[in-house]
Amino acid sequence: METVILAVVIAVVVIGALGGLVIGSRRKKPLPPAPPTTPDITAPPAEPHIGDEAEIPHDEERRTIEEVDLPGGSAAPVVVEEPEPVVEAPAIEIPEPTAGRLVRLRARLSRSQNALGKGLLTLLSREHLDEDTWEEIEDTLLTADVGVQPTQELVERLRERVKVLGTRTPDELRTLLREELLQLLVPEFDRTVKTDSNLDTPGIVMVVGVNGTGKTTTTGKLARVLVADGKNVVLGAADTFRAAAADQLQTWGERVGARTVRGPEGGDPASIAFDAVKEGIEEGADVVLIDTAGRLHTKTGLMDELGKVKRVVEKHAPLDEVLLVLDATTGQNGLVQARVFAEVVDITGIVLTKLDGTAKGGIVIAVQRELGVPVKLVGLGEGADDLAPFEPEAFVDALIGE
Repeated sequence: METVILAVVIAVVVIGALGGLVIGSRRKKPLPPAPPTTPDITAPPAEPHIGDEAEIPHDEERRTIEEVDLPGGSAAPVVVEEPEPVVEAPAIEIPEPTAGRLVRLRARLSRSQNALGKGLLTLLSREHLDEDTWEEIEDTLLTADVGVQPTQELVERLRERVKVLGTRTPDELRTLLREELLQLLVPEFDRTVKTDSNLDTPGIVMVVGVNGTGKTTTTGKLARVLVADGKNVVLGAADTFRAAAADQLQTWGERVGARTVRGPEGGDPASIAFDAVKEGIEEGADVVLIDTAGRLHTKTGLMDELGKVKRVVEKHAPLDEVLLVLDATTGQNGLVQARVFAEVVDITGIVLTKLDGTAKGGIVIAVQRELGVPVKLVGLGEGADDLAPFEPEAFVDALIGE
């Protein structure tokens, strides 16, 4: 038995010794030879190992963060948040008073208009007023856009009064011509722009006219006139078919503190007019000014559109004033436009713009005679305060000079 145990122990010892020899031989296996010291230019560059410094060579151009691609996509842009600009409210302007405005602008009007008066005075001062001279007087009046019928009436009265007068001194002729021209302008017309309602609602003024006559600008300038007279004004931008018309009107309103009610471009003009009057009533405004579209493509379309605006507005209150804006430089063509609008809506007053340019002063006489309504306002220039109440006496004095 002891012999068997001893044999087992010896066998275990022998097996352990043999295992140690095998393990020792594995540990002593030689390492592969080191790479040659001379670099191989054809071999790819070695991968960097952990702990190696990733230095950029000093001679390599540095790249910005925008030029470095991130893994999985392009470089994300660096978003720099800028502070929002501070929008300052436009300063409210104080328009100049309207009283006597045409008188103050008379010098400007005289420079462009008194050719008519001077021409007539020169002809009337001739020693012999024969038929040829009277024909020249008639041609002068027609050229000045006075119109055929008013011209014939004026020439007949002048012939009669000159015959009775006998002697014709320059002062007498000026007085004579002034009286006759003033008579043609119908001084008894009521030229007040009606902005006071008889009801407990704002005065409602609708401005109509062909695009290009200065209709929207006139509406803005009229707002200045009313604000200068102490009125609280709301503007209705119902010209939705002309690009930037609402923006233009709103700019005019902001300059004097008048709010503009507007809608989408190409929207329903009647709806905007309705909203403007509604908000004017709610705010307790004194006047609501409604700027309308002036497209003359078809007479029927114009009638339908303006008629609808008028009907819708009058669901709140009746219109107090309908002003027709005419470009004075268009002369007799302006009368054709005036007839069309007069058939569409009841015109109560006329605004003549661009009267300081190449316009002939006689258009004032002709348009009043054509429509039977007074010229209430005149535009005498590009300035914001160049819209003035029409004063017949000041106008005639500008025509004939002093």
